[in-house]
Amino acid sequence: MLKNNLILDIKDSIDKLHLEDLKNEVHPSLFDVNDEYDLLIVRLPIVEDELKFSSVGFIITNEHSFLYDRNNDELTKLDDKFISTHNILNNIIDKLLKAFEKYRDEIADIEEDLYDNQNINSFMKKWLELKRDILRIERILMHTESTMDEMISHYESRDDFPINNYMNLHEHIGRTLRSATLQYSKLDYLYSFYTARINDKMNHLIYTLTIISAIFLPLNLIVGFFGINTSGLPFTDGTQGTLGVISIIIVVSLLSVIIINFVRKGGKFL
Repeated sequence: MLKNNLILDIKDSIDKLHLEDLKNEVHPSLFDVNDEYDLLIVRLPIVEDELKFSSVGFIITNEHSFLYDRNNDELTKLDDKFISTHNILNNIIDKLLKAFEKYRDEIADIEEDLYDNQNINSFMKKWLELKRDILRIERILMHTESTMDEMISHYESRDDFPINNYMNLHEHIGRTLRSATLQYSKLDYLYSFYTARINDKMNHLIYTLTIISAIFLPLNLIVGFFGINTSGLPFTDGTQGTLGVISIIIVVSLLSVIIINFVRKGGKFL
């Protein structure tokens, strides 16, 4: 009964705006100091099949701490003011550390595929998805790390505050943030490598088309010339006109190939 009365008293003392913040499942990380209580909201990524974000809210008084139960819209008194709060956050952050390996593995697979020239057609789709997720994780963790800094700075002078535990939480958040920043930079590098490969293929394609055009342009001129519907054209009077034109086309084709090969070899014949 006393426990219920304590929770009701605490809930009545909470500002309505703070209650709205606690109810918001994706509220940004926040540490707010008040006269009767302190409000701590920690927003963290949840890496499952799809990337999600969830906020955990706490009310911390001089003697107790309370976890906000969003499903039941009520406060739950924790056994230990700081240790219980730490344990809840530590469990979520440990899961995040392990789950983030998924992104490292996916980026490593994309890197190997690029080096082996495999699955390049699906590169952009994967790259955009990873870029979006890691950017969001990085942005959220930067704010969460700043919020934990504020909390630790506020409570570090208290004898009952387990600063080492919370510094460990802070280090885990910072480690994941640094990893996200590293993977984000790696994605930029992979994109540069991918565009270089695509540009190289395009250059090779254009070069091939240029060679083909150089070979067929003289042939088109010859065919166009003999296709003119006028009198006095060469080979029109004889019986071997077609053979003569074909011979010219073959000779011009061979000359074109020889000249192109000469230019490709830097002006040197093999």
